[in-house]
Amino acid sequence: MAAAENKTQPTTVNPADFIAAIPDEHRRADCAALNAIMREVTGQEPVMWGENMVGFGKYTYKYASGRSGEWLTTGFAPRKDNLTLYFCYYLESQAALLAKLGKHKVGKGCLYIKRLSDVDEGVLRQLIAAAVAEKA
Repeated sequence: MAAAENKTQPTTVNPADFIAAIPDEHRRADCAALNAIMREVTGQEPVMWGENMVGFGKYTYKYASGRSGEWLTTGFAPRKDNLTLYFCYYLESQAALLAKLGKHKVGKGCLYIKRLSDVDEGVLRQLIAAAVAEKA
């Protein structure tokens, strides 16, 4: 039996075009700023993953079950209620930074914010840099 591929894969869509097409001007501006921040911190060019995730870098993972695949090192997606930021590590490992971040919610590897202005950009940069260091 062949291993199932991830549903979300890198695409050839231009991330700048995707961001420019975001209807809400505030969300569009936040995504443009996140794109610039992540590009600078990671040293990577953005790549669209699926229809609405902008990713930076990638790594190969392998579970104990034998399943493996590739995933983005860090990235973001504009969702209906939040900006979702993705990290290649469990955010609970960054409790000290998260305590200084500002208004946010977390999942295992996801950070949810309403607006970029709700968080400390310097702390956000440190979280992104930690993702890059994790997969270096």
